[in-house]
Amino acid sequence: MKNEQTAPETKGVTVKLLGTVDLGPEIEGMAGRQMRMRMVTIEPGGVFGPVHDHKDRPGIVYILQGIITDHRNGVAIDYGPGLGWPEDRNTLHWLENRGTIPAVEISVDIVRQA
Repeated sequence: MKNEQTAPETKGVTVKLLGTVDLGPEIEGMAGRQMRMRMVTIEPGGVFGPVHDHKDRPGIVYILQGIITDHRNGVAIDYGPGLGWPEDRNTLHWLENRGTIPAVEISVDIVRQA
């Protein structure tokens, strides 16, 4: 298992923005934030790195295809189709596709508007 502090840089990853919602008009106190949904594809051997956190950017991930290995807290956990994980202020991780087919996830998170 690779050390989390030496996670490789991102490679073999494509991200498609599926949609956004401006949360300011929807929820009091959420001005300047948006909810976004993305489709992330990680090719075999691909990495979504380096180690990154989700402070001020909570979200949730759902796997559509393939297997994604989530590295956090020194533990590597494989997630396949129909599974996923939360990403909260305590999340510090990186992802990889150790499989032989592209891994596809849907990621929904709340971000500051650019």
